[in-house]
Amino acid sequence: MKKLTNTLALAGLGLLSSPVFAAALEGQAEKQATNWTAIIMFGAFVLLTLWITKWAASKTKTAADFYTAGGGITGFQNGLAIAGDYMSAASFLGISAAVFANGYDGLIYSIGFLVGWPIIMFLMAERLRNLGKFTFADVAAYRFQATPIRALAASGTLVVVAFYLIAQMVGAGQLIKLLFGLDYWMAVVLVGILMMVYVLFGGMTATTWVQIIKAVLLLSGASFMVFMVLAKYGFSPEALFADAVRIKTDLAAKGLLAKALETDPSATAETVAAAAAAKGQSIMGPGSFIKDPISAISFGMALMFGTAGLPHILMRFFTVPDGKEARKSVFWATTWIGYFYILTFIIGFGAIVLVGTNPEFLDAKGVLKGGGNMAAIHLANAVGGNVFLGFISAVAFATILAVVAGLTLSGASAVSHDLYASVFRHGNVDSATEMRVSKMTTVALGIIAVVLGIAFEKQNIAFMVSLAFAIAASANFPVLFMSVLWKDCTTKGAFYGGFLGLITAVVLTVLSKSIWVDILGNKTEIFPYASPALFSMAAGFIGIWLFSLMDRSEQAAKERVAYLDQEIRSETGIGAAAASSH
Repeated sequence: MKKLTNTLALAGLGLLSSPVFAAALEGQAEKQATNWTAIIMFGAFVLLTLWITKWAASKTKTAADFYTAGGGITGFQNGLAIAGDYMSAASFLGISAAVFANGYDGLIYSIGFLVGWPIIMFLMAERLRNLGKFTFADVAAYRFQATPIRALAASGTLVVVAFYLIAQMVGAGQLIKLLFGLDYWMAVVLVGILMMVYVLFGGMTATTWVQIIKAVLLLSGASFMVFMVLAKYGFSPEALFADAVRIKTDLAAKGLLAKALETDPSATAETVAAAAAAKGQSIMGPGSFIKDPISAISFGMALMFGTAGLPHILMRFFTVPDGKEARKSVFWATTWIGYFYILTFIIGFGAIVLVGTNPEFLDAKGVLKGGGNMAAIHLANAVGGNVFLGFISAVAFATILAVVAGLTLSGASAVSHDLYASVFRHGNVDSATEMRVSKMTTVALGIIAVVLGIAFEKQNIAFMVSLAFAIAASANFPVLFMSVLWKDCTTKGAFYGGFLGLITAVVLTVLSKSIWVDILGNKTEIFPYASPALFSMAAGFIGIWLFSLMDRSEQAAKERVAYLDQEIRSETGIGAAAASSH
């Protein structure tokens, strides 16, 4: 009798009639209809960008044109392009999906991604432009032996690019699958082919202009989404958050109710309601995504310092004419990116209130159609209908293509410029041969990206990018930082320390839950934390410091003396213009 009473009381909460519960009872959900509005906008964007690629191809004559657009991009243009490069699928789709799933905790991505920019602005941007030519390895190898340092830089670049590419391909595949009704693998292959076309024919000039156009469209679209969400709440974020807590409480109660009816005969309406209220309120506090202090510190370090080690971002500083324009680039990029991350937070909460309870966007199990990464896309439909959905989908697709093109370009330059031209041929190679190797690498990277994109289909794309950041923070950033700012750093220190950071980051990443459990199917992870950065960054810096101090060779002594010349060049830019024109 008590069990029957409790069951009736729980049902009396009014939860059995919820859209999610009803959807679960209906059985198989209808397949998502092909969105012709979105497809037309997709087509228009693809044609526009292919035209830009054709135009850029006519201007791409030399390796300098291909890698750095001939150094002719202004600071403002480059700032927008950097923002376009940085506001990736992980930022737009992944962060909003993380906020949709975890509430306030998802904000750690926005804060972590953003706070790396002051480091780049004050420590890196001008020095990079003054010391480098095409890639950040040029900077690291300025006073060191070229062969080992370029081998290290290319290895770090390729691993970071691989992890970053996975996230973009997963986002693109899920997006096209949702809108076109294609199989996921076909969607990923389509993106891979388009990406290769952009990079093969247009190089950095095409990539830059695709990124600028995409940044303007994305900022405009996200601003409109946030305006429409806040308009429903009288432009009161507090009212929006309160409604999100109420909805999460209701959704939690439904899940707890079903569980109680099945497994816990002692549950009462009061205990279920109290537990649901606690779960709903939890979205306004930390702890639902990052579970412990070490994970929080390690995750934050990856996002913050990884920014200063991302090869495709660092490469953009060589597209401007001088150090002053490099600093201006970072200022404008920080402005646009900071504004955008505020928008993604509101978009995530908007998705909770307008998407999470709408059966139109849920499948038979009450899960978002297209997967959790599609929260922002469904919100576009909720606030602006089919036309705005088409626009945002096309922009999200543009976002992915622009970022993938930049990543592929940095990976191709690492192989052709750092490995082939500098390590294997010792600089004895002409521009045409180097470009041919670069284009072959582009095709290979495209194929790898497609294969990995299919393998990692179910992962949150913002989380996949955080792993790329952890590797960049552990391998690239320590080498760059120490080579530019510490006079006692040597080739051996940078080489062994950099590889120590890289290997530690990759091994701990593989042993973490995201790969060891979710991809490889093991029951429990070996490495228990969300990110390896705290441990692998420490390994990288300590390795560089220790091996440099132990290096008493004649070569090391010369490198320490050469630091003064490097410092003058990095601080003043004297000689930089002449070097970059060769």
